[in-house]
Amino acid sequence: MSSTIMDPTGGQEARSRRELALAPRPSSLRGVRLGLLENGKQNARLFLEELAAVLRERYGVEAAELRRKEVFTAPEPPERIEEMGSACDVIVTGIGDCGSCSASAVADGVLFERGGIPAAVICSDAFSSTADAIAEVNGAAGYRYLTTPHPVAGLTPEQVRERAGSVAAEVAELLSAQARQAA
Repeated sequence: MSSTIMDPTGGQEARSRRELALAPRPSSLRGVRLGLLENGKQNARLFLEELAAVLRERYGVEAAELRRKEVFTAPEPPERIEEMGSACDVIVTGIGDCGSCSASAVADGVLFERGGIPAAVICSDAFSSTADAIAEVNGAAGYRYLTTPHPVAGLTPEQVRERAGSVAAEVAELLSAQARQAA
C-alpha cells in the first residue's frame, strides 16, 4: 500500500494557476441584489445582517439574501457558489474569526470573483496571515479582503452593530466600481 503526502501549500499546482482578475463591479450599489454568506460562527449572522441594513440605508442595496455555510471550515461547493451568484449581484462573506473559517471565507471570495460576482470578505485581523496564505494558494496573491479587530465572537450585540457599521464604507468601496484592482 502506498501513501500520498499532500503539499498543504498547494505546490506547483497553485503557482501555475491563472492570477485572479476581479469580477466587474457595478458603478454603484443602488438597486443591486446583495447576498450574504455567513459561516455560522458566533455573531457572524448579526454582523452581516447589521452590515446589510447599513448598506441598504446608505447605499441603496436591495434586500439581502442570507445563506449559511454548511461547513465553515471548507469553501462552498461550486454549485452553491453558482446558485448564490445567479440570485445576487454582489456577495459579502464572513466573519473569518478563526484560522480555518478565515481561510474558507477567502477561498469563497476568490470562487465568487472567478464566477463573475464581486465579493467582499471580512476576517478578523488576527488571521490576516492565514487569509493571505490561502489567497496565494488559490492563485490570488494580494487579494483584497477587509479586516475588523479580533475577536468578533465575544462581542455584545451593540458592539457587533458598531463594528458592522464601521466597515460599511469599505465594503461599499470594495463591491462597487471604486474597488481597487488589488489582485
